[in-house]
Order: sequence, then structure tokens, then C-alpha cells
Amino acid sequence: MENAAAIHARQSVPVAALGRYALAVGTFLSGFVLYEPAPYELFMAGLIGLWFLFGLKISRSNAILMTILMVFNAGGILSLTVMSDISSDIVLYLGVSFFLALSAVFFAAVIEDDATRLKTIFNAYLAGTLATGLLGILGYFGVLPASELFTLYDRAKGAFQDPNVFGPYLVLPACYLLHNILAGKLSSSAPRLVALSILTLAIFLSFSRAAWGLYGFSILMLVFFMLLNERSTAFRMRIFIISICGILLMAITIGIALQFEQVSNLFFLRAQLVQEYDIEQLGRFDRYRLGFLLAMERPLGVGPMAFGKLFHQDPHDIWLKALMAYGWLGFLAYATLVIWTLAAGFKCLLRPRSWHPYFLCAYIVFFGHILISTIIDTDHWRHFYILLGIIWGCIGLEARYMRQRQSRASSQIA
Repeated sequence: MENAAAIHARQSVPVAALGRYALAVGTFLSGFVLYEPAPYELFMAGLIGLWFLFGLKISRSNAILMTILMVFNAGGILSLTVMSDISSDIVLYLGVSFFLALSAVFFAAVIEDDATRLKTIFNAYLAGTLATGLLGILGYFGVLPASELFTLYDRAKGAFQDPNVFGPYLVLPACYLLHNILAGKLSSSAPRLVALSILTLAIFLSFSRAAWGLYGFSILMLVFFMLLNERSTAFRMRIFIISICGILLMAITIGIALQFEQVSNLFFLRAQLVQEYDIEQLGRFDRYRLGFLLAMERPLGVGPMAFGKLFHQDPHDIWLKALMAYGWLGFLAYATLVIWTLAAGFKCLLRPRSWHPYFLCAYIVFFGHILISTIIDTDHWRHFYILLGIIWGCIGLEARYMRQRQSRASSQIA
């Protein structure tokens, strides 16, 4: 007869498969955020609750992440005390902030619990980006019946509210595809090249300077670290040659797109480093100056969504956004989160592990997001918190790996 352990293991297989499928669906939905709350929030809220109900554990590293994020959100709650009118939109805003913090902890916990879930998350993320990317491309060229739903100001935005979120969302799977092309077999790279071309074109048609910069930075850093990690001269040369070919392919894709007049006109307009709305009175740079001066007088901030009412535009800077919507407490928590994530993750960059390709792509793209956060607000970007979860999940995996190695070493000495 089967023992109890064997019966439990056999019964848990369908449950594990269902959980993996639900995780894939949730990740896929992150590419569809036309409204708040989005389907992603509604689905993931239930999934997170169920997963923790069935015993998902919070490790020490995940507890650190959760603590920092909760302090950040506490700053937002404290900032409500300076507001005279608290609307339902403000309550929803803080609710989404709290949910996104939990989503980062959730992704970190499920990854640390089982490293193989990284593949599920990345494949589902890739599927979501291809779907929303194609919506953006087809909408931009007016192929779809409701094309205006997937564009804004003559820029592709896919199933997002803003092209400036749509473009950066596509960068992580693009890096993942490039990594697989560089490290995998050339005979199986054709579908990946097609997918990479789709994402490249979608990023380009978002006409987001932040997305363009993020994509270029991420590709360069990915190739650099792959060359740094590889010891074989022949393999390094292979990576270098394929990288050059990939860059040429992306250049050809963009070159074809530029043959359309509407594309080329907007490209040369958006390619300017400084736009008129950046330097005009109460423009982006002027708002930065006034906002930081205001923060010196308001240690609790001005409250969520209040900055836009004062200056008729959002901060477009995550550091200023933290000061205004979450106060000094939120700002310090966010700075701690960024520094801790980058520092703890840096230790794992050159360590060969089974999960290293996923971690490398996520870490580079996260670092790029921190750089572009000085000119754009990433506060409610769903994929930013997925990136956080991936990195902290891998940090937890590394910590457990080191503990197990030390335990084996101790037992051998004994």
C-alpha cells in the first residue's frame, strides 16, 4: 500500500499545476491596464490571498522587502493628515499602492519557494508583452477596428493608459529573448528573433524617450555581463557576433518603420533630448525645483495626487513623487528599497546559478528603471513591482543556497 507521504505527493501534483497556471495568468494580465483597478489587480488580489492561505511562507529576505514597502505605504497614509478633502480616487490610489507592495512580496515568496517558477513567470510575461505589443503596433497603423483605444497622441500604448508605461513594460522580455538567442542554439532562434523584432518595433512606436533609453541601456549591460561571465573566448566571440547581428536586425526593423511619414515625423520630434514642455514656465524642470522646495516645508508631503492639482501636472520624477505623496518617511523608505535591492542583488550578478539568466535580466532592467525614474514616475507601474519580486526572490534563493552549502561543509568537517 502507498504510504501517507506518497499519497500526499500524488495529490499535491494537480494543486501545484493549478497554482503554476494561476501564476502564469496573473503575470500575463499585467500587460492589460487600461483602467484602475485593472483585471491584474482583481485576479492577483484573490490569488495572493489564496496562496498565503495555503501556506506560502515569508522568509527573512522577503520580510525585509515587505517591511520597507509597508513603511513606504505608511508614509502615504500619514500624508492624508494634511489633506482637507480625501476623495474616493485618493483612497483607491493608496489601495493600489498597498496591493502592488504585496504583489512584490508575493512574487519574491513564490520564486524563493520554487526557482522553477521563474520560467513560468517569464514565459507568461513574454506572452503578455507580445499580445499588448501587437495591439500597440496594429493600433498605431490603424489596422484594428478600435485602433484609437491602443494609441495616445499618435503614439502606440497597447493595452495601457500611457505610452510611457507601455514602452518600458516590454523591455524585460526583450532582454530575456536576447539572452536566450545569445546563449541558446541558433537553429531554434528564429521564433525568438521574430518575437524580439515585434517588441523592438512596439518599443520604438511608443515614442517614449525613457523606453528608448531603457532598452538601449539594458541591451548594452546584458551583453557586457554575458561577456564578463563567460570564460570561453570562442563563446565570447559568438556572443559578440550575434549581438552585432541582432543590433543590425533591430536597426533594419526601425529603418523600415521610418519609411512611413507619420512615424518619421514623430520620431524626429520625440528624439530631441529636451522638449518645449520641459523648459517652459511650470514645465517639467520648473516643477522639479518648486516641488523640492515645497518638500522642505512639508515633511508629511502634500498627499496622494495633490501635486498635480497644485501644478497642473504630475511630478514625473519618482523621488519628488515620494516626497509629495508619501512624505519624508516614504522618501527614505523608497531610497532604502533602491539601495538595498541594488546592493544585495549586485552580490549575485557574477555567481553561476540555474536562475542566473532570469536574475540578470531583471536586475539590469530594474537598474535601468531607477535611472529613468528621475524623469518619469514609476510609482504605480505593475511590472516594476514584478521586477522587485523577481530580484528579491533570487536574493532569497541565493541566501538559501549559501546556507545549504555551509551546512554541507560543516557536516563533512564533522
